[in-house]
Amino acid sequence: MKTFSINTLGCKVNQYESQQVRELLERLGLYRLESSEKTDLAIVNTCCVTHTASAKSRQYIRKIHKLYPETVIVVCGCLPTVEIGESTHTTENIHFVKKRNNLAEILSQIVTCPCVLLPEDNDTDVSSSLKTTVPERTSCHPGLSPNNIIKSEKEPKIKHKKELCNYQRLTALSSFDGQTRAFLKVQDGCDGYCTYCIVPKTRPFVRNQPPEQVLREAQALVRAGHKEIVISGIFLGAYGQKTVRRQNWPDRQNIQLAVLVDKIAQIPNLKRIRLSSLEPVDVTPQLLDIFCKHTNIMPHFHLSIQSGSDVILKKMCRQYKADQIAEKVVAIKSTLDRPAITTDIIVGFPSETDADFEQTVNLAKYICFAKMHVFRFSPRKGTAAAKMPGTVSNNVIKERSDILRKLDIELGRKFRQQFIGETAEILIEDDRNKPGGRSERYFMVNIYYSAKQRFAAKYEIQKDGSNPKFKVKNNDLVKVRLVKNNNTSMTGTIIP
Repeated sequence: MKTFSINTLGCKVNQYESQQVRELLERLGLYRLESSEKTDLAIVNTCCVTHTASAKSRQYIRKIHKLYPETVIVVCGCLPTVEIGESTHTTENIHFVKKRNNLAEILSQIVTCPCVLLPEDNDTDVSSSLKTTVPERTSCHPGLSPNNIIKSEKEPKIKHKKELCNYQRLTALSSFDGQTRAFLKVQDGCDGYCTYCIVPKTRPFVRNQPPEQVLREAQALVRAGHKEIVISGIFLGAYGQKTVRRQNWPDRQNIQLAVLVDKIAQIPNLKRIRLSSLEPVDVTPQLLDIFCKHTNIMPHFHLSIQSGSDVILKKMCRQYKADQIAEKVVAIKSTLDRPAITTDIIVGFPSETDADFEQTVNLAKYICFAKMHVFRFSPRKGTAAAKMPGTVSNNVIKERSDILRKLDIELGRKFRQQFIGETAEILIEDDRNKPGGRSERYFMVNIYYSAKQRFAAKYEIQKDGSNPKFKVKNNDLVKVRLVKNNNTSMTGTIIP
């Protein structure tokens, strides 16, 4: 077995864990190819937070198996962890990993001897179940014998399969391959059980990475060249706590996230820090103080509000009310200079009335979100909301989501308009024909070269054929002047 690919669906935490899998397989001597290419091993890191995400995950599996029937497929992530009838059983060449802590050991075993069909990893640990595996074929994978030496380009090298016992775990990242921005998982798990959400069944155990480990990993990502780190978690606001339920926190307050962000922000050469999704009440005075203290923390909050109606929020089992959302936004805007506030909203939750929806619209207008991610409610098997009465018709859901999406464009343009003529710094994420990247406040900026710059670029060519004065590449931090406001982005010209 020489090559592998990774197909990742879902959240930043899933993407982080795919990078962990990549580093493990590279340590085991495998070479990564694009997900569309034929490989010896294909990883499908699934998402099942919505029925659509689950369907896409299963489509990936079927597509790979149909195109490359000899490829060994390992299905991990959220889909195999829940018993809702959407995943299939392990068969030859397709392995569903139900227990996350078994993933590294299963991958190590497959890489060592892919001729062995692993049993379905049910309630028993893989370490014991591997002893009873039954070969489905009589010969090993072509080119691999049981005594092959497994080489890796990275240190430490694994010289023999017997040494795998020391590496059968997913470890901290040394780089985030393929992206300029690196995601850093500091928290995992949720026991909040919002009525629409299946995540507590896929990740029920609340865990926190120790601060010293987080700092070591962040430093490694900076050394690898990443200029921006996105601090991520399943319920990031609960970092440092044993539960996400605030009524069980001491004084119902949590300052641990603020303390951690403060330490990360002091890492030398870390240019940018962002936080992934928070609930509104996670924005504490201590956290706002840390935002003011460090200029490398971007003025951007993603607050997942879901609804602006107290009636709907209560039925969702959210841990806040609409007036608390407004209060936190006022605190953010009074503390930071024109911060970007983005959000997630669910439309058509069971029994959502026109009045409930109007409250959501009014709250969105009051806050003036920089970006709204609008999701149509669909019943998720295995959640309480799937059995709730008061189903909203599909036509009404479509009408309401269209209203919010049009409002999203309007509010986004209004937010960005105030920066016309000002300077912004963008992190280049696309250096092809139309280079661009995200500003401090997260909106996308596409670079436009003025006539004067194009003239200069034509006649100020260097001996090696390049023009470093205006040429940009991925991961560059570039100063631009914002000159045009578009429907979903801005246009800027480079400031030499």
